[in-house]
Amino acid sequence: MFPTLAGLETLRSALDSDLLMFLPELAVCTGIVVLLLARLVPAFDRAHLGGAALVALVAALFAGGYQVAEPQWAGPYFGNMLTSDAWSGFVRIVVLAAALLTVLLTLLTGIPDAPDSADFYVLLLGGTLGMMLMTSASHLLMAFIAVEMASLPGYALAGFLKGKRTGSEAALKYVVYGAAASGVMLYGITLLAGTFGSGALHDVAAGVAARGLDLPVLAGLAFTFVGLGFKLAAVPFQFWCPDVFEGAAAEVAGFLSVASKAGAIGLTGRVLLSLHSAHEGSWAVPATVGVGVAVGSVLTVTLGNLAAFGQNNLKRLLAYSTIAHAGYMLMGLAVATKAGAAAVLFYLSAYVAMNLGAFGVVALVRNATGSEDLRAFRGLVQRNPLLAIAMTVFLGSLLGLPPVAGFAGKFQVFASVYGAARAATAGGPPGLGTVFYVLLGVGAVNTAASAYYYLKIVRAMLLEDPEGEPSPVRLAPAAGLFLFGLVAALFVAGVWWDPLAAETSRAASAFGVK
Repeated sequence: MFPTLAGLETLRSALDSDLLMFLPELAVCTGIVVLLLARLVPAFDRAHLGGAALVALVAALFAGGYQVAEPQWAGPYFGNMLTSDAWSGFVRIVVLAAALLTVLLTLLTGIPDAPDSADFYVLLLGGTLGMMLMTSASHLLMAFIAVEMASLPGYALAGFLKGKRTGSEAALKYVVYGAAASGVMLYGITLLAGTFGSGALHDVAAGVAARGLDLPVLAGLAFTFVGLGFKLAAVPFQFWCPDVFEGAAAEVAGFLSVASKAGAIGLTGRVLLSLHSAHEGSWAVPATVGVGVAVGSVLTVTLGNLAAFGQNNLKRLLAYSTIAHAGYMLMGLAVATKAGAAAVLFYLSAYVAMNLGAFGVVALVRNATGSEDLRAFRGLVQRNPLLAIAMTVFLGSLLGLPPVAGFAGKFQVFASVYGAARAATAGGPPGLGTVFYVLLGVGAVNTAASAYYYLKIVRAMLLEDPEGEPSPVRLAPAAGLFLFGLVAALFVAGVWWDPLAAETSRAASAFGVK
């Protein structure tokens, strides 16, 4: 429907308040413009511009944190295309924190170099902007635009290293898979919008509650989840992930593994919880869409862990680990409860620190040895104890060992699935409780199985002798401080859960689900 003069006047009158709610995104946009204009100034043409990207992200984090702390910055804006609530505010901060840590890591490792820094950080900030919009999208068309904004810079970042054939191949595979997933997702959005006469997520959720999950609706939701599954690297849309991570720089792979995951979890959670909220607490969504997500999570976590067993390239191994962790997060969303959603946000927060830290160690070892294979990590404790200890903490957190934050996040996810299983057994549809119990069992078995490949790296670092003459792996003080900060954050969040758990619970309450 074409906008009327009165409608345009309403949009114009609300523009000032809308721009204030859009302030974190505007800070990122300003950073992009500054980086682009800096290339036109001879004095900055050869300067390293990582500092400008850092300032933009710090400003965006400050604005986003202020909006989370002040409840009045909530509600729809820009004609109900975006919404600001506790959920979007929290996930947006996670995305910005992941981008900020990535920029710090690139400054420590020297990728990119000064002449290419403006292009690299424009792409990184552009992808960050798309992921931020994914968390706030309240219209299916805006969700599709946000997914594309997040994906397109990622394609270029994957092949950013010049003269690296594997990087170019990775970028091409990423583009092909991404184009196919986007086309299917757009078709699903078209089905839903055509069925309900609106693409607004609130209207679609209300329409699903009134109409029921018949074939056109299920097909539309399934096709829409294809695009989200691609961003999550969930089975069967995970094929791009190992090749892209192996071909891209470790810094880029780390960014794609955490920030992209955060944006996709934010949008997937918004869709699922909005659908469940519109059904006013009935079991309709967990028993249909939730079961489908549960099946996808089982396949994702199992394939990711099994495929990681035989990997010796650390980036490829961590890629399969990333797939497995997407499965764990989907377990918490599958039950469509407030506890499950809060647990996923806690898990996601810990995942940013532990996974980006692991990729950071891979990048630092690569700089020192020129290799990203497991053999480069043999005897690392003799050559640089700090790197070996930090990597051990990151891997222990990814495995879910106490007392680090990975254990706290995984424990909360499993506890939420157990609680949903008990509730479904007591008063839900027949068999739903059994499905959730099976989901819990699969998660526990896969956690135990993943110990094999995580501890394989630890054994190589601590117990095996280095190949040839051992040479020390030098570490700059700033890099050591970066790793120490991540390790400290994991221990603090793993021992003292309450502050972060309270924030995640408040974020999950945005949809009114129990």
